[in-house]
Amino acid sequence: MKKSVIAISVAAAISTPAWAGFVNGNFETGTITGWDAGGGNANVSSRTAVATSALQPADWLPGGAHYNAANSNSAAISAGTIDPTVGALLGTTVYSGNFSYRVENTTNGGYASAIGQKVTNYTDTDIFFAWKAVLQNGGHVAEQSAAMVLTLHDDTTGLDVVKRTYNADSGGGGVDARFSTAGGIFYTANWQIEQITIDATLSGHDFTMSVLAADCSPAGHFGYVYLDGFGAVTPPPVDGTVPEPASLALLGLGLAGLGASRRSKSKGA
Repeated sequence: MKKSVIAISVAAAISTPAWAGFVNGNFETGTITGWDAGGGNANVSSRTAVATSALQPADWLPGGAHYNAANSNSAAISAGTIDPTVGALLGTTVYSGNFSYRVENTTNGGYASAIGQKVTNYTDTDIFFAWKAVLQNGGHVAEQSAAMVLTLHDDTTGLDVVKRTYNADSGGGGVDARFSTAGGIFYTANWQIEQITIDATLSGHDFTMSVLAADCSPAGHFGYVYLDGFGAVTPPPVDGTVPEPASLALLGLGLAGLGASRRSKSKGA
């Protein structure tokens, strides 16, 4: 994506106080008003009997089999907060403004948490959001490892426009080049900026954004995700940089459900 286009998006973010189509996408109230969330320290939220390949955010959201309204394992995170497990290596824990949201806590326990929001009749030209993940490698195989699942689902067509699934498999096969390693932990040092272009085949559709983070299934290792900047324009990051998007979904995503065309970019790749 050309930097001139990014600059226009940033200018729009500065002049636009609300994220069109979404509620509290940048978490600036310090709450999750407008979002559904579930998880926490209760047996119903235990991930220990769920294989990584079976993890679905909807199961930890209202109506799901593992839903727990307490959501005590997740929290709003204020700017300036240092990640407690990899410290300064992770960089900023807030992408834009004063708050982000951390899905799941930073300790082990064998639990999972999720957050989700639906928007109807979306007519803006783009969807943006930013995320970082920290997944502890406990020597487990993929199906037992700490994991994350992030989806932007087109509810109108039933397709996932974006899906990110990663786990802390001991062989390293559960992550990609977005991740660095330190002390047995996989983490994304850079904010991963997802940009989805809404063309004529997607305009007016309903979308659901959801993120799940889970500890390992034996309960001894942690996994969590920071989420921020969910809306129609790229908000200005707190560190002043203007990153390239991690993914750019292009034309054709709505054609027969199979003609999806995507372009992926990782910062520094």
